[in-house]
Amino acid sequence: MIAFIKGIVDKVLDGSVIVDNNGLGWQVNIPRSYLSRLPRVGENVKLYTHMQMREDGVSLFGFLSMDEKQLFELLISVTGVGPKAALSILSVLAPDQLIIAILSDDTLSLSKAPGIGKKTAQRVSLELRDKIKSRETENVTDPQQHLGFNQEQRQDAIDALTALGYGRTDAVKAVMETALTDMKTEQIIRLALRKLSGR
Repeated sequence: MIAFIKGIVDKVLDGSVIVDNNGLGWQVNIPRSYLSRLPRVGENVKLYTHMQMREDGVSLFGFLSMDEKQLFELLISVTGVGPKAALSILSVLAPDQLIIAILSDDTLSLSKAPGIGKKTAQRVSLELRDKIKSRETENVTDPQQHLGFNQEQRQDAIDALTALGYGRTDAVKAVMETALTDMKTEQIIRLALRKLSGR
């Protein structure tokens, strides 16, 4: 297993990059959104990699952050979602946007990725929602940013905000950004409304 590759950007292709590592050129598949984020040709780069071994060869998929690699690996665990589809999703949604879309069942945002239909988007949301919640709880560094704590109160607040006419994605984001671990539902709603009204 190759955990990461460090080297010099030799060439940037459509959907992949060639990394020169001590004279050996590695072709690494990347999200298309990376085309504007990668270092220039001749500059150093570090990509966290996922290796896929198949009968027709070995493929490497690379990411600028460990979070993006982990999200890629979660996506390909979904029934019917292969590496190309996972890269497609990560090409149109940043990690935070993807997490919010999954937690809020925002299949419209997920299906904006080329090759991702409504049914696939629904499977992604359904199969990954609990995994994302568990992952966010384990990796929590700032309680305000996650739905893992006092989940019932936060869910009630999201339901209340959507009942008031706010979009579910906006409601989830506002709750994630404002709720503290010891807050009651009414407090969360009040702070989230203040956040939403300020946008």
